[in-house]
Amino acid sequence: MSETWTSDQEPQEPKLDAIGWVIFCLRAVPFALICFIGLIVLLLVRLFERPLCGLNRPVTPYLQQGVCKAFFAISGIRLRRTGSPMQGPGAVVVNHSSWLDIFTLSAPMRVFFVSKAEVRSWPGIGTLARATGTLFINRDRREAKVQQRLFFDRLLAGHNLLFFPEGTSTDGRRVLPFKSTLFGAFFDPALRDRMQVQPVSVIYRAPEGADPRFYGWWGDMSFAGHLAKVLGARRQGMVEVIYHAPIKVADHADRKALARACEDAVRGGMPWDFQISR
Repeated sequence: MSETWTSDQEPQEPKLDAIGWVIFCLRAVPFALICFIGLIVLLLVRLFERPLCGLNRPVTPYLQQGVCKAFFAISGIRLRRTGSPMQGPGAVVVNHSSWLDIFTLSAPMRVFFVSKAEVRSWPGIGTLARATGTLFINRDRREAKVQQRLFFDRLLAGHNLLFFPEGTSTDGRRVLPFKSTLFGAFFDPALRDRMQVQPVSVIYRAPEGADPRFYGWWGDMSFAGHLAKVLGARRQGMVEVIYHAPIKVADHADRKALARACEDAVRGGMPWDFQISR
């Protein structure tokens, strides 16, 4: 089960003034329209893609990627990519800071997220997650065999599966210990010799003069309040996505060793002034 990371020093959500609300509307309204149109087009394409291609999704991931690129164009947040996404199917593991990670990680690379099962039933977000091919699982070691089968089917379909091994989001200025449970699925004999995992570090830089944790979303922060703060900001910061060299599963003895190697790679990409927690 995932746990919620909390902090004794959660920043106060700033109140938007009149100009801030105008900026929010100028960004939120067009992006909501793009999301709505994108969802409708995606669902229409899936009417043909699903029966013709099954688990394969040769078209719809491009729609998702286009919507996420539009988010950065509209929001004003600068996105920088370092390194290259791996070629071919595999898993991607990333430090988790915010709901913004969905856009940050989907814009440069076509990925399918792995999410906790309860997200499936969330209003709005659950619908979008199902439509975009999110893989829902229970983080329970007793269901390891079921998870292996799900991972295997998706990988055979050519999917890049992305998950957050920390199991929770933070303030964006630390990396929590990686949970190794999901890594166990990659040691299935049918997967181990062909499987690669790419560690990715995501670094958010706050707007000038703002709290360094500006883009972090954690604990009891409300989604609506954080969304308003981000899209209503007069100045925006940036986010950098660092793609590290893929790691071969076969080069590691077990899931704990693989998780540790991935965690070390993600930590290694974080700036020296961030608090890197163990």
